[in-house]
Amino acid sequence: MSDPNLRPSNWIGLGYLVMGLFTTTIGISLALSEHAFLWLTGQCFIVVAFIQWFSMLHECGHGTLFRRRLPNQIVGQLAGFFALIPFLSWKRVHSLHHRWTGWQDIDPTTEQLAQKPTSRGLISLANFCWRWWIPLFSVVYRLNNYWNLPRLRRRLQAQAEWQRLAFNALLLATIYVTILVFSGPWAILKLAGPGLIGSLIFQDVFLLSQHTHVPQEQSDGREVKPFSSTEQEIFTRSLKFPEWFSRLVLIESDAHELHHVYPYLPGYRLHRVPELESNEMHWLKWAFTVRRIPAEIFLYQNRNESGFDI
Repeated sequence: MSDPNLRPSNWIGLGYLVMGLFTTTIGISLALSEHAFLWLTGQCFIVVAFIQWFSMLHECGHGTLFRRRLPNQIVGQLAGFFALIPFLSWKRVHSLHHRWTGWQDIDPTTEQLAQKPTSRGLISLANFCWRWWIPLFSVVYRLNNYWNLPRLRRRLQAQAEWQRLAFNALLLATIYVTILVFSGPWAILKLAGPGLIGSLIFQDVFLLSQHTHVPQEQSDGREVKPFSSTEQEIFTRSLKFPEWFSRLVLIESDAHELHHVYPYLPGYRLHRVPELESNEMHWLKWAFTVRRIPAEIFLYQNRNESGFDI
């Protein structure tokens, strides 16, 4: 990255951190109110805050929110706390995702979609939740990819690395349990429950937009080579959000094709990069189009198989 305009900036990273802390503080302060309107306004701020922290987690995992490693590590842990994802698990799994994008049955974030479940009960549950905007998938995404320690162990060859990931996950789980015990589940639910659910509903739409229903390759157990970052664009989809929301909340992670082609660039620099021939949809059109498709088709087929041009 010889161009200084494309490098990470500590000041910009600090700006995102301050915005996240500000949104979180305002949201919690309003959510503590007994006045219904103020409480509801607080929940709206909390929705945005959860999305901001997830975006910062993503940037810190790439080491691009700040210029130096240490602030990325520190803020990554904080962002992981609010995003409900252990930072070290995120960093490792997301690295594997970028390595294996395009190979659906190897990429750890897509391999569960490579083969349709045989249980009609699971399929019916998926169809029901998807149809009625129940955020099942962003929850399963977290549990299966970042909290499933046995699955992570199978993915990692180095015992020491797995021990660090396991310790990080168990420590975070202990913090959550401690907060629930001392504050009470009902108090936490009242404080941030609707805001959390709102953010998970958004992430169902956002996360599944990135690679789901896009034709990908299958290794079928063969030894294969990863696709280069420039080759990964065809396996990726972007969403078009309002510019202010893209830059201030998502840190431009909605430009997902550019992100896969230039994974070493900070998200907040992607608008400086020439646009690609884009597989992009407006976010509202995407959200309401895919909700009309049964989950068993949307998740386990691609557009060449289903005929849905998305």
